[in-house]
Amino acid sequence: MSTLFSPLTLRGITVRNRIGVSPMCQYSCVEGVPTDWHLVHLGSRAAGGAGLVITEGAAISRQGRITPSDLGIWSDEQLDGHRRIARFIASQGAVAGIQLAHAGRKASRVPPWETDPSQTQGRPLACHEGGWVPDGPSPIAFAPGYAVPTEVSHDEISQAVRDFVEAAERADRAGYDWIEVHAGHGYLLHSFNSPLANQRSDAYGGSLQGRCRLTREVARAIRAAWPQHKVLAFRLSYTDWAEGGWTLEETVQLCAWLKEDGVDLIDASSGGNTPNPAVKVGRGYQVPGAETIRRQCDMPTASVGWIDEAEQADAIVREGRADMVMLGREMLRDPYWPLRAALRLGVAAQARLPVQYSAAWAHLGSFSFDPITAPQISHAGNPAVDDARHLIL
Repeated sequence: MSTLFSPLTLRGITVRNRIGVSPMCQYSCVEGVPTDWHLVHLGSRAAGGAGLVITEGAAISRQGRITPSDLGIWSDEQLDGHRRIARFIASQGAVAGIQLAHAGRKASRVPPWETDPSQTQGRPLACHEGGWVPDGPSPIAFAPGYAVPTEVSHDEISQAVRDFVEAAERADRAGYDWIEVHAGHGYLLHSFNSPLANQRSDAYGGSLQGRCRLTREVARAIRAAWPQHKVLAFRLSYTDWAEGGWTLEETVQLCAWLKEDGVDLIDASSGGNTPNPAVKVGRGYQVPGAETIRRQCDMPTASVGWIDEAEQADAIVREGRADMVMLGREMLRDPYWPLRAALRLGVAAQARLPVQYSAAWAHLGSFSFDPITAPQISHAGNPAVDDARHLIL
Protein backbone atom coordinates (compact mmCIF):
# COMPACT_ATOMS: atom_id res chain seq x y z
CA MET A 1 0.00 0.00 0.00
CA SER A 2 1.11 3.54 -0.74
CA THR A 3 0.03 6.46 1.43
CA LEU A 4 0.35 8.70 -1.62
CA PHE A 5 -2.41 6.71 -3.31
CA SER A 6 -4.71 6.49 -0.31
CA PRO A 7 -7.93 8.57 -0.38
CA LEU A 8 -8.37 11.79 1.58
CA THR A 9 -11.80 12.96 2.76
CA LEU A 10 -12.47 16.54 3.81
CA ARG A 11 -16.07 17.42 4.67
CA GLY A 12 -18.16 15.59 2.05
CA ILE A 13 -15.48 15.43 -0.64
CA THR A 14 -13.17 12.46 -1.13
CA VAL A 15 -10.00 12.82 -3.21
CA ARG A 16 -8.94 9.47 -4.68
CA ASN A 17 -5.25 10.04 -3.90
CA ARG A 18 -2.98 12.65 -2.35
CA ILE A 19 -1.75 14.12 -5.64
CA GLY A 20 -3.00 17.54 -6.68
CA VAL A 21 -2.43 19.63 -9.80
CA SER A 22 -1.26 23.00 -8.54
CA PRO A 23 -2.84 26.15 -10.03
CA MET A 24 -0.69 27.30 -12.95
CA CYS A 25 -1.49 30.46 -14.88
CA GLN A 26 -1.98 29.93 -18.62
CA TYR A 27 -2.67 33.57 -19.64
CA SER A 28 -4.80 32.36 -22.54
CA CYS A 29 -8.22 34.00 -22.12
CA VAL A 30 -10.15 36.84 -23.68
CA GLU A 31 -12.32 38.61 -21.10
CA GLY A 32 -11.66 35.80 -18.66
CA VAL A 33 -13.60 33.17 -20.62
CA PRO A 34 -12.17 29.60 -20.38
CA THR A 35 -11.24 28.10 -23.74
CA ASP A 36 -10.63 24.69 -25.29
CA TRP A 37 -7.01 25.09 -24.16
CA HIS A 38 -8.10 25.08 -20.51
CA LEU A 39 -10.39 22.09 -21.02
CA VAL A 40 -7.63 20.00 -22.60
CA HIS A 41 -4.87 21.25 -20.28
CA LEU A 42 -6.81 20.51 -17.07
CA GLY A 43 -8.73 17.52 -18.41
CA SER A 44 -5.59 15.67 -19.47
CA ARG A 45 -4.22 15.89 -15.93
CA ALA A 46 -7.46 14.47 -14.56
CA ALA A 47 -7.29 11.61 -17.07
CA GLY A 48 -3.65 11.21 -16.08
CA GLY A 49 -4.57 10.11 -12.58
CA ALA A 50 -4.35 13.17 -10.32
CA GLY A 51 -6.78 13.18 -7.42
CA LEU A 52 -7.35 16.95 -7.40
CA VAL A 53 -7.15 19.32 -10.35
CA ILE A 54 -7.27 23.05 -9.57
CA THR A 55 -7.63 25.72 -12.23
CA GLU A 56 -5.17 28.54 -12.46
CA GLY A 57 -6.05 31.61 -10.42
CA ALA A 58 -9.44 32.84 -11.62
CA ALA A 59 -9.75 36.58 -11.17
CA ILE A 60 -12.69 37.65 -9.01
CA SER A 61 -12.83 41.03 -10.78
CA ARG A 62 -11.35 42.73 -13.80
CA GLN A 63 -9.33 44.90 -11.42
CA GLY A 64 -7.89 41.77 -9.80
CA ARG A 65 -6.35 40.27 -12.95
CA ILE A 66 -2.62 39.71 -13.19
CA THR A 67 -2.76 40.25 -16.95
CA PRO A 68 -5.53 41.05 -19.44
CA SER A 69 -5.35 37.37 -20.50
CA ASP A 70 -6.21 35.90 -17.09
CA LEU A 71 -8.89 33.32 -16.45
CA GLY A 72 -11.89 34.91 -14.75
CA ILE A 73 -14.96 34.08 -12.75
CA TRP A 74 -16.30 37.58 -12.22
CA SER A 75 -19.08 37.24 -14.81
CA ASP A 76 -21.86 34.79 -15.65
CA GLU A 77 -20.61 34.90 -19.25
CA GLN A 78 -17.62 32.85 -18.08
CA LEU A 79 -19.70 30.06 -16.53
CA ASP A 80 -20.29 27.80 -19.55
CA GLY A 81 -16.56 27.28 -20.03
CA HIS A 82 -16.10 26.53 -16.35
CA ARG A 83 -18.96 24.02 -16.40
CA ARG A 84 -17.28 22.08 -19.23
CA ILE A 85 -14.03 21.94 -17.28
CA ALA A 86 -15.56 20.92 -13.95
CA ARG A 87 -17.78 18.31 -15.58
CA PHE A 88 -14.93 16.68 -17.49
CA ILE A 89 -12.55 16.62 -14.52
CA ALA A 90 -15.23 14.92 -12.43
CA SER A 91 -15.94 12.43 -15.22
CA GLN A 92 -12.33 11.23 -14.92
CA GLY A 93 -12.73 10.53 -11.20
CA ALA A 94 -10.82 13.59 -10.00
CA VAL A 95 -12.07 16.42 -7.79
CA ALA A 96 -12.57 19.68 -9.70
CA GLY A 97 -11.16 22.71 -7.91
CA ILE A 98 -10.82 26.39 -8.69
CA GLN A 99 -8.46 28.99 -7.30
CA LEU A 100 -10.02 32.40 -6.60
CA ALA A 101 -7.57 35.27 -6.88
CA HIS A 102 -7.09 39.03 -6.75
CA ALA A 103 -3.63 40.17 -7.84
CA GLY A 104 -3.60 43.32 -5.71
CA ARG A 105 -0.52 45.48 -6.24
CA LYS A 106 0.96 42.90 -8.64
CA ALA A 107 -1.86 43.39 -11.17
CA SER A 108 -1.57 44.90 -14.65
CA ARG A 109 1.29 42.95 -16.22
CA VAL A 110 1.99 41.24 -19.52
CA PRO A 111 2.15 37.42 -19.84
CA PRO A 112 5.63 36.20 -18.84
CA TRP A 113 6.61 34.93 -22.28
CA GLU A 114 6.33 38.48 -23.62
CA THR A 115 9.26 39.31 -21.33
CA ASP A 116 11.20 36.04 -21.12
CA PRO A 117 9.70 32.57 -21.68
CA SER A 118 11.76 31.17 -18.80
CA GLN A 119 10.29 33.60 -16.25
CA THR A 120 7.15 33.20 -14.14
CA GLN A 121 5.99 36.81 -14.32
CA GLY A 122 5.96 39.50 -16.96
CA ARG A 123 6.83 43.17 -16.87
CA PRO A 124 4.31 45.79 -15.72
CA LEU A 125 1.70 46.80 -18.31
CA ALA A 126 1.53 50.57 -18.69
CA CYS A 127 -1.79 52.39 -18.83
CA HIS A 128 -1.18 53.50 -22.43
CA GLU A 129 -0.82 49.79 -23.31
CA GLY A 130 -4.19 48.93 -21.79
CA GLY A 131 -2.99 48.55 -18.20
CA TRP A 132 -4.59 49.89 -15.04
CA VAL A 133 -3.59 51.22 -11.64
CA PRO A 134 -3.54 48.28 -9.20
CA ASP A 135 -5.00 48.14 -5.68
CA GLY A 136 -3.11 47.56 -2.47
CA PRO A 137 -3.28 48.01 1.29
CA SER A 138 -0.84 50.93 1.10
CA PRO A 139 0.67 53.02 -1.71
CA ILE A 140 3.84 50.90 -1.89
CA ALA A 141 4.89 49.53 -5.28
CA PHE A 142 5.83 45.86 -5.51
CA ALA A 143 9.17 46.70 -7.12
CA PRO A 144 10.90 49.50 -9.04
CA GLY A 145 9.10 50.05 -12.33
CA TYR A 146 5.77 48.84 -10.98
CA ALA A 147 2.86 51.23 -10.54
CA VAL A 148 2.22 52.60 -7.08
CA PRO A 149 -1.07 50.98 -6.04
CA THR A 150 -4.13 52.86 -4.90
CA GLU A 151 -4.66 52.47 -1.16
CA VAL A 152 -8.07 50.81 -1.02
CA SER A 153 -10.82 52.40 1.08
CA HIS A 154 -13.09 50.54 3.49
CA ASP A 155 -15.82 50.54 0.84
CA GLU A 156 -13.42 49.01 -1.68
CA ILE A 157 -12.36 46.40 0.87
CA SER A 158 -16.01 45.47 1.39
CA GLN A 159 -16.47 45.24 -2.37
CA ALA A 160 -13.48 42.89 -2.63
CA VAL A 161 -15.08 40.60 -0.04
CA ARG A 162 -18.34 40.63 -2.03
CA ASP A 163 -16.39 39.85 -5.21
CA PHE A 164 -14.85 36.79 -3.54
CA VAL A 165 -18.26 35.62 -2.37
CA GLU A 166 -19.91 36.10 -5.77
CA ALA A 167 -17.02 34.23 -7.40
CA ALA A 168 -17.52 31.37 -4.93
CA GLU A 169 -21.22 31.26 -5.73
CA ARG A 170 -20.42 31.05 -9.45
CA ALA A 171 -17.89 28.31 -8.73
CA ASP A 172 -20.63 26.31 -7.04
CA ARG A 173 -22.97 26.82 -9.98
CA ALA A 174 -20.19 25.74 -12.35
CA GLY A 175 -19.81 22.43 -10.52
CA TYR A 176 -16.53 22.87 -8.66
CA ASP A 177 -16.24 21.02 -5.34
CA TRP A 178 -13.05 22.61 -4.02
CA ILE A 179 -12.16 26.29 -3.68
CA GLU A 180 -8.65 27.48 -3.01
CA VAL A 181 -8.40 31.16 -2.12
CA HIS A 182 -5.07 32.66 -3.15
CA ALA A 183 -3.68 34.47 -0.14
CA GLY A 184 -0.02 34.12 -1.03
CA HIS A 185 2.66 35.21 -3.51
CA GLY A 186 2.26 38.92 -2.82
CA TYR A 187 -1.29 39.16 -4.17
CA LEU A 188 -4.02 41.18 -2.49
CA LEU A 189 -4.66 39.14 0.66
CA HIS A 190 -0.99 38.36 1.24
CA SER A 191 -0.10 42.02 0.80
CA PHE A 192 -2.57 42.90 3.57
CA ASN A 193 -1.08 40.23 5.84
CA SER A 194 2.54 41.33 5.40
CA PRO A 195 4.04 44.40 7.10
CA LEU A 196 6.25 44.92 4.03
CA ALA A 197 3.20 45.94 1.97
CA ASN A 198 0.71 46.98 4.66
CA GLN A 199 1.52 50.15 6.56
CA ARG A 200 -2.07 51.15 7.33
CA SER A 201 -3.00 52.65 10.68
CA ASP A 202 -6.69 51.71 10.57
CA ALA A 203 -8.47 48.47 11.52
CA TYR A 204 -6.89 46.67 8.53
CA GLY A 205 -3.29 47.41 9.51
CA GLY A 206 -0.88 47.60 12.39
CA SER A 207 -1.16 44.49 14.55
CA LEU A 208 -1.17 40.95 13.23
CA GLN A 209 -4.89 40.77 13.94
CA GLY A 210 -5.49 43.96 11.96
CA ARG A 211 -3.34 42.93 8.99
CA CYS A 212 -5.08 39.53 8.82
CA ARG A 213 -8.56 40.99 9.15
CA LEU A 214 -9.32 41.04 5.42
CA THR A 215 -8.12 37.47 4.88
CA ARG A 216 -10.36 36.28 7.71
CA GLU A 217 -13.33 38.27 6.45
CA VAL A 218 -12.96 36.60 3.05
CA ALA A 219 -12.72 33.16 4.67
CA ARG A 220 -15.82 33.62 6.80
CA ALA A 221 -17.85 35.17 3.98
CA ILE A 222 -17.02 32.40 1.51
CA ARG A 223 -17.64 29.68 4.07
CA ALA A 224 -21.10 31.12 4.71
CA ALA A 225 -21.94 31.14 0.99
CA TRP A 226 -20.12 27.96 -0.10
CA PRO A 227 -21.99 24.64 0.42
CA GLN A 228 -21.04 23.06 3.74
CA HIS A 229 -20.11 19.73 2.16
CA LYS A 230 -17.57 21.34 -0.20
CA VAL A 231 -13.93 22.08 0.61
CA LEU A 232 -12.54 25.54 1.31
CA ALA A 233 -8.74 25.77 1.17
CA PHE A 234 -6.34 28.71 1.32
CA ARG A 235 -2.96 29.06 -0.35
CA LEU A 236 -0.62 30.97 1.93
CA SER A 237 2.95 32.10 1.60
CA TYR A 238 4.22 31.07 5.02
CA THR A 239 7.20 33.43 4.81
CA ASP A 240 8.29 36.43 2.74
CA TRP A 241 11.92 35.26 2.93
CA ALA A 242 12.75 38.90 3.72
CA GLU A 243 13.80 40.82 6.81
CA GLY A 244 10.87 42.53 8.49
CA GLY A 245 8.37 40.55 6.43
CA TRP A 246 5.70 37.94 6.97
CA THR A 247 6.92 34.99 9.07
CA LEU A 248 6.15 31.34 9.71
CA GLU A 249 5.11 32.17 13.26
CA GLU A 250 2.55 34.67 11.98
CA THR A 251 1.34 32.11 9.45
CA VAL A 252 0.73 29.57 12.22
CA GLN A 253 -1.42 32.08 14.10
CA LEU A 254 -3.35 33.00 10.93
CA CYS A 255 -3.95 29.31 10.19
CA ALA A 256 -5.32 28.77 13.69
CA TRP A 257 -7.76 31.62 13.05
CA LEU A 258 -8.65 30.31 9.58
CA LYS A 259 -9.40 26.92 11.09
CA GLU A 260 -11.91 28.65 13.38
CA ASP A 261 -13.35 30.39 10.31
CA GLY A 262 -14.12 27.10 8.55
CA VAL A 263 -11.08 26.63 6.31
CA ASP A 264 -10.34 22.95 5.70
CA LEU A 265 -6.79 22.86 4.30
CA ILE A 266 -3.76 25.11 3.87
CA ASP A 267 -1.75 24.91 0.64
CA ALA A 268 1.64 26.04 1.97
CA SER A 269 3.80 27.99 -0.45
CA SER A 270 6.16 30.89 0.20
CA GLY A 271 7.58 34.15 -1.11
CA GLY A 272 6.23 36.31 -3.91
CA ASN A 273 5.88 39.52 -1.90
CA THR A 274 9.30 40.94 -2.78
CA PRO A 275 11.09 40.93 -6.13
CA ASN A 276 14.28 39.23 -4.84
CA PRO A 277 13.50 37.03 -1.83
CA ALA A 278 16.42 35.41 0.00
CA VAL A 279 15.10 31.91 -0.52
CA LYS A 280 17.24 28.78 -0.69
CA VAL A 281 15.46 26.78 -3.36
CA GLY A 282 15.94 23.02 -3.33
CA ARG A 283 14.03 19.76 -3.64
CA GLY A 284 10.99 19.93 -1.34
CA TYR A 285 12.16 23.24 0.09
CA GLN A 286 8.67 24.30 1.24
CA VAL A 287 7.75 21.04 2.98
CA PRO A 288 8.92 22.33 6.41
CA GLY A 289 6.31 25.11 6.24
CA ALA A 290 3.48 22.67 5.52
CA GLU A 291 4.75 20.35 8.26
CA THR A 292 4.90 23.10 10.88
CA ILE A 293 1.38 24.32 10.12
CA ARG A 294 0.01 20.76 10.15
CA ARG A 295 1.56 19.90 13.50
CA GLN A 296 1.08 23.16 15.36
CA CYS A 297 -2.46 23.83 14.12
CA ASP A 298 -3.64 20.20 13.80
CA MET A 299 -4.85 21.18 10.34
CA PRO A 300 -4.59 19.41 6.96
CA THR A 301 -1.97 20.85 4.64
CA ALA A 302 -0.66 20.45 1.11
CA SER A 303 2.96 20.98 0.19
CA VAL A 304 4.18 22.40 -3.10
CA GLY A 305 7.54 23.27 -4.63
CA TRP A 306 10.10 21.03 -6.36
CA ILE A 307 8.29 17.79 -5.66
CA ASP A 308 9.00 15.59 -8.64
CA GLU A 309 9.88 12.05 -7.51
CA ALA A 310 7.41 9.35 -6.52
CA GLU A 311 9.37 8.19 -3.47
CA GLN A 312 9.80 11.78 -2.31
CA ALA A 313 6.07 12.54 -2.61
CA ASP A 314 5.07 9.29 -0.91
CA ALA A 315 7.45 9.95 2.01
CA ILE A 316 6.06 13.47 2.55
CA VAL A 317 2.57 12.08 3.06
CA ARG A 318 3.57 8.84 4.79
CA GLU A 319 5.68 10.67 7.37
CA GLY A 320 2.86 13.09 8.16
CA ARG A 321 4.67 16.16 6.87
CA ALA A 322 1.66 17.08 4.70
CA ASP A 323 -1.65 15.49 3.75
CA MET A 324 -1.25 16.14 0.01
CA VAL A 325 1.41 17.10 -2.49
CA MET A 326 0.70 19.66 -5.18
CA LEU A 327 2.68 19.39 -8.41
CA GLY A 328 3.14 22.24 -10.86
CA ARG A 329 6.03 22.19 -13.32
CA GLU A 330 6.32 18.41 -13.13
CA MET A 331 2.68 18.13 -14.21
CA LEU A 332 3.40 20.43 -17.15
CA ARG A 333 6.18 18.10 -18.18
CA ASP A 334 4.16 14.92 -17.66
CA PRO A 335 0.34 14.87 -17.30
CA TYR A 336 0.61 11.15 -16.46
CA TRP A 337 3.02 11.56 -13.55
CA PRO A 338 0.55 9.93 -11.10
CA LEU A 339 0.43 6.76 -13.22
CA ARG A 340 4.20 6.59 -13.51
CA ALA A 341 4.46 7.19 -9.75
CA ALA A 342 2.10 4.30 -9.07
CA LEU A 343 4.28 2.02 -11.22
CA ARG A 344 7.46 3.15 -9.50
CA LEU A 345 5.93 2.57 -6.05
CA GLY A 346 4.58 -0.81 -7.09
CA VAL A 347 0.96 0.13 -6.44
CA ALA A 348 -0.55 0.25 -9.92
CA ALA A 349 -3.71 -1.38 -8.56
CA GLN A 350 -4.32 1.75 -6.44
CA ALA A 351 -4.33 4.00 -9.52
CA ARG A 352 -7.14 4.41 -12.03
CA LEU A 353 -7.06 5.55 -15.62
CA PRO A 354 -9.41 5.67 -18.60
CA VAL A 355 -10.17 2.33 -20.19
CA GLN A 356 -9.43 3.95 -23.56
CA TYR A 357 -5.73 3.98 -22.54
CA SER A 358 -5.63 0.31 -21.50
CA ALA A 359 -3.72 -0.80 -24.60
CA ALA A 360 -0.77 1.37 -23.59
CA TRP A 361 -0.76 0.78 -19.84
CA ALA A 362 -2.22 -2.67 -19.08
CA HIS A 363 1.03 -4.53 -19.76
CA LEU A 364 2.94 -2.23 -17.40
CA GLY A 365 0.98 -3.02 -14.24
CA SER A 366 -2.34 -4.10 -12.77
CA PHE A 367 -4.07 -0.74 -13.12
CA SER A 368 -7.76 -0.23 -12.41
CA PHE A 369 -9.36 0.88 -15.65
CA ASP A 370 -12.30 3.17 -15.06
CA PRO A 371 -15.37 2.06 -17.05
CA ILE A 372 -17.29 5.29 -16.43
CA THR A 373 -15.05 7.06 -18.92
CA ALA A 374 -16.10 4.70 -21.70
CA PRO A 375 -19.27 6.02 -23.37
CA GLN A 376 -22.03 3.54 -23.99
CA ILE A 377 -22.71 3.91 -27.70
CA SER A 378 -25.75 2.36 -29.31
CA HIS A 379 -25.42 1.31 -32.95
CA ALA A 380 -29.10 0.53 -33.37
CA GLY A 381 -30.49 1.91 -36.59
CA ASN A 382 -27.07 2.84 -38.01
CA PRO A 383 -27.08 1.54 -41.65
CA ALA A 384 -23.29 1.31 -41.82
CA VAL A 385 -23.14 -0.81 -38.69
CA ASP A 386 -26.08 -2.95 -39.84
CA ASP A 387 -24.35 -3.59 -43.19
CA ALA A 388 -21.12 -4.55 -41.43
CA ARG A 389 -23.02 -6.89 -39.11
CA HIS A 390 -24.53 -8.71 -42.13
CA LEU A 391 -21.08 -9.12 -43.64
CA ILE A 392 -19.73 -10.62 -40.42
CA LEU A 393 -22.63 -13.04 -40.17
